[in-house]
Amino acid sequence: MQLTISQQLMKIMKMSTKMRLGSWILITSLSVIFAGCKDLKLVTKTENTYTPANFGGSQDTLNSATTSWNHFFKDQNLITLIDTALKNNQELNIMMQEINIAKAEVRAKKGEYLPTANLQVGAGVDKVGRYTRNGSLEANNEIAPGKEFPEPMSDLLVGVNASWEIDIWRKLRNSRDAAANRYLASIEGKNFMVTHLVSEIANSYYELVALDNKMEILNQTIEIQSDALQIVKMQKTAGMVSELAVKKFEAEVLKNQSHLYYIRQSIIEAENRINFLVGRFPQPVQRNSANFTELIPDTIYSGVPSQLLQNRPDIRKAELELVATKFDLKAARADFYPSLRLTAGAGFNAFNAQYFIKAPQSLIYNIAGDLIAPLINRNALKAKYFAASAKQIQAAYNYEKTILNGYIETVNTLSMISNLKKSYELKSQQVQALTQSITISTNLFSNARADYMEVLMTQRDAVESKFELIEMKQQQLSSWISMYQTLGGGWK
Repeated sequence: MQLTISQQLMKIMKMSTKMRLGSWILITSLSVIFAGCKDLKLVTKTENTYTPANFGGSQDTLNSATTSWNHFFKDQNLITLIDTALKNNQELNIMMQEINIAKAEVRAKKGEYLPTANLQVGAGVDKVGRYTRNGSLEANNEIAPGKEFPEPMSDLLVGVNASWEIDIWRKLRNSRDAAANRYLASIEGKNFMVTHLVSEIANSYYELVALDNKMEILNQTIEIQSDALQIVKMQKTAGMVSELAVKKFEAEVLKNQSHLYYIRQSIIEAENRINFLVGRFPQPVQRNSANFTELIPDTIYSGVPSQLLQNRPDIRKAELELVATKFDLKAARADFYPSLRLTAGAGFNAFNAQYFIKAPQSLIYNIAGDLIAPLINRNALKAKYFAASAKQIQAAYNYEKTILNGYIETVNTLSMISNLKKSYELKSQQVQALTQSITISTNLFSNARADYMEVLMTQRDAVESKFELIEMKQQQLSSWISMYQTLGGGWK
């Protein structure tokens, strides 16, 4: 039956009306989408990377942070411990897996904006009822002249399906770049852990050496006091002193002998703290404890404050995390824009394997494009966007805080190094004077020209001052190590 001219015109007008209606719906939807995006202002914070010109001294750019740790430290026993720890420390190995996780995330994000393709192979059997629509059609039609539909009917399929989201607004690539910067930040986090590990092992090593020296001093003191005790006993026999003097000297000897066990316990704990850091079970730690108080740390060069931004891993990490949040914010904003996805597929589909080779009868294919955009109830997207904005601002403040913290730590450590050096010189003079006073007081006491309490107090003061001198030397070395770490050294 043919349509009249007027009927054909009416059909064309109806189709034209539907097309215009669809166009108006599309235009209106896009207008609503982009109008809503105007309300989402890109709220960001520009980070302040200012640093003073110097640390209050010279502006020499020579910086000790560029020296590798195995050249910065001279004690071969300490170098061996650090090298072992960098291979076996559990916390560091855990961090290495965090880096691998971040690397895998980058790979996953990169794959999201690339096309995907899947191979599909399927087989099945279908039996329909005779008194159904499909059953009636099959019963009254033939597949080919003289060939009825098989019952049950098998269904064989081999094909390839592909899909691709066109990254129009760089949403997927911004997500990839954010993940890439977090991966780099995780590497800097590992470097920051390395600087702490190197510093912690070095401090523990010198603490152990300091305890050895305290043990040696205490043994020497016990020996001197034991000799003095014998003199007191002889004087008591001669009636020159009372039993009180003997008991006072005995008590002093016993006190120091008891303190030996406290130091021995501290040595065991210090050794095992090092053993834990290097990832091994308790065992003696090889060390060189001789001439500890005569150790003079090498001169350390602070450089200029701006070098902290390149040398300190925690500052570099904060910077990379800030960059990542900026990409996150751009990706969150792109969620409000339409996304375009293309899908396509091709293959062969037949009820019998012998018909696969017959084309185009068994050939199937499809191609389609979808433009999808959020229209109403976009609260979830807005929440994600505002959260990304807040995280970017937060990361900017954290970056500024890390820079400020690095500068203040450096200034404080420089001041500590200077003040400890002056204090150590005076403490050394005090120890020298008290060491001489022990011999003087002992001789005077032997000749009954000094009271036994003067001898005891002199010996006690001398021991305390020697302990303080060792502790001050340990603080000197600790501040030297801290300065190296504060400047950003130890991870190269």
